[in-house]
Amino acid sequence: MPKEKTDLVIVESPAKAKTIEKYLGPSYKVVASMGHLRDLPKSTLGVDIERGFVPEYQPVKGREEIIDELKRRAKTAGAVYLATDPDREGEAISWHLKELLDLSDEKARRVTFNEITKNVVRDGIASPRDIDQNLVDAQQARRILDRIVGYKLSPFLWRKIKKGLSAGRVQSVATRMVVDRENEIRAFQPEEYWLLDAHLNRVGKPGGLVARFFGQGDKKLELHSEAEAQTVIDAVSNAPFTVASVKRGEKTRSPSPPFITSTLQQEASRRLGMTPRRTMSVAQQLYEGVDIAGEGTVGLITYMRTDSLRISEEALSAAAQYIKSRYGDAYYYGKPRVFKTKAGAQDAHEAIRPSNINFAPEQIKKDLTSEQYRLYRLIWGRFTASQMSNAVYDSVTIDTQSAGYIFRANHNELKFPGYTAVYEEGRDEDDEEARPPLPNLEEGESLDLTKMDREQKFTQPPARYTEATLIRAMEEKGIGRPSTYAPTISTITAREYVVKEGKFLRPTSLGEVVTDLMLERFPDIVDMKFTARMEDELDSVEAGSRPWKSILGDFYGGFDSELKSAENALDGQRIKVPDEVSDEICDKCGRQLVVKSGRFGRFLACPGYPECNFTKPLVVEMPGKCPKCGSRILKRTSKNGHTYYACERGRDCGFMTWDVPTKDNCPVCDQTLFKLSGRGAKKPFCENPGCAAFLPEDQRGYRKKAEKAEGAPKKTTKTTAKTTRKKSK
Repeated sequence: MPKEKTDLVIVESPAKAKTIEKYLGPSYKVVASMGHLRDLPKSTLGVDIERGFVPEYQPVKGREEIIDELKRRAKTAGAVYLATDPDREGEAISWHLKELLDLSDEKARRVTFNEITKNVVRDGIASPRDIDQNLVDAQQARRILDRIVGYKLSPFLWRKIKKGLSAGRVQSVATRMVVDRENEIRAFQPEEYWLLDAHLNRVGKPGGLVARFFGQGDKKLELHSEAEAQTVIDAVSNAPFTVASVKRGEKTRSPSPPFITSTLQQEASRRLGMTPRRTMSVAQQLYEGVDIAGEGTVGLITYMRTDSLRISEEALSAAAQYIKSRYGDAYYYGKPRVFKTKAGAQDAHEAIRPSNINFAPEQIKKDLTSEQYRLYRLIWGRFTASQMSNAVYDSVTIDTQSAGYIFRANHNELKFPGYTAVYEEGRDEDDEEARPPLPNLEEGESLDLTKMDREQKFTQPPARYTEATLIRAMEEKGIGRPSTYAPTISTITAREYVVKEGKFLRPTSLGEVVTDLMLERFPDIVDMKFTARMEDELDSVEAGSRPWKSILGDFYGGFDSELKSAENALDGQRIKVPDEVSDEICDKCGRQLVVKSGRFGRFLACPGYPECNFTKPLVVEMPGKCPKCGSRILKRTSKNGHTYYACERGRDCGFMTWDVPTKDNCPVCDQTLFKLSGRGAKKPFCENPGCAAFLPEDQRGYRKKAEKAEGAPKKTTKTTAKTTRKKSK
């Protein structure tokens, strides 16, 4: 029997409102607040520092209609359930709603849902609680701290460098990390080393192997010069080779734990090409609910902002049943795998997992967008694999010896797939070489040396950060929290402190100048340990062990002194940002073009302005070399806005393709390998028609064969494709 008064449930998004209202029935009205409805003002600092850091909250402009509707509904409702997201930010939104709607403690009830499923939603409504003021205070401390840093430092940067800049507790440290890595690369001194590979055949029997120089006796040696390499070659050329040892055994690999926020963003970047911000946006859709045929609106994953590896008993039991029924008992680990959450994690929520493991990705693919499906498949696969048995490999290591030197060959072969039947983790750089199977050799067996390959190598500098590796480094150093990784990277790229070249992040001249100034005048703000300690102090507020305003007081005294000192030291000065000089030449006057920024982004311009006003779009150099002439390959955009890749010599060479050049070369012809454009893992192929490994166009997996025209290849748009399908019916 319906209640006399309908209870009101307030969530943040309409998608979540739709899903939850279906689960609760007609006794509840579920509405969306559309995020924050009360916040600090945009135009002023909004914090009364003199009175003890009192925030001056006000209704968000443009949300008047939503506020009026919520006030009207709250006045006539029985209870008001504040069901915003289950984190600090969500707790603060609920607190602001309570204050804004003038709700009493008895009427305002806080509920949270780790997943949007019928049982969890109903259980949450049945077990409301009071608003956690410690969570609210931790969010207030972060918000006011970031507001003070941003609103005090940003105008300083405008006066001393240029308008439009910003600084922040986390973003400035992230920028510094990218700058520091660039400085490491510049300072790197490569060291020479040599690789020796012995091609060996069995004596009187078929079969052979390639063994790499390991060392002398049991000691591993590095060959640092051609002379050292030649000494080894001379010694073994006239000495017999024998099998010193054959070690056979099994190796096992364990699955990775289920995702937390940072690892989800890293893996989605590596395997799907998604930016952290896009990853979180799509994950939010999966959490809030998707329409599934025959099921209605279903929340497919648990809450996606978490740093905990904890999994509920119910989910572990469901995973065990699913794995055994679908893959067989041998594929289940035998007991629930429990992963240890790292020290310092908030552990407020479970790890990211499917709400219902029985919704296999392929089963619901037709109900999801392409992005939703690929991300859900990643989350589902990672969680399912985490409860499966280890992968087992047969391992063989053969040491051969000659003249006292050891040459080693090894091979691993998959014996039992275990969790790899479902999921394998991606890598930022795949350095593992595929090694062929080894012959069945015995200790003491003689071998013939047929050829000795030697290759000069040089140590490489550390790689620039990608979005994935920067997030991993921030997490390892305690910089920021799960909710801050994506917006931080978006901010430093939007401010053009950092640019993305291919998948790598490179600091701009502006980013380096700002970082240098911050290091000189505001060392605490860009100090990684200081920033990490501040996160720990915010956690202590959440735990209720420290008053939030005391953190602000301790910080502000030193910060205000640094700001005044910087103003005095740089009084009347303005720091010039040096131009980024490109390799491109001005078509009009022959000067080297420089990189400039405008309202539509970065572009190339002649430094001779105003005498010379030549400009052109900024091109991005890709890895690899042009297969026709060996020049650089540049990323370009056609008149229709489509990306293609062409030789830097343009029409003088004529090479262009829709396929993406890679850093790898063909093992047969040594020319650059290409792969299909688009997100996700793609297998590289050779485009050289004269190569034995050449892959014809009709075998590359194109949806429709590319049509070529003058200037750039034509690309079939979605509209054209739809028209073609209609005509063919």
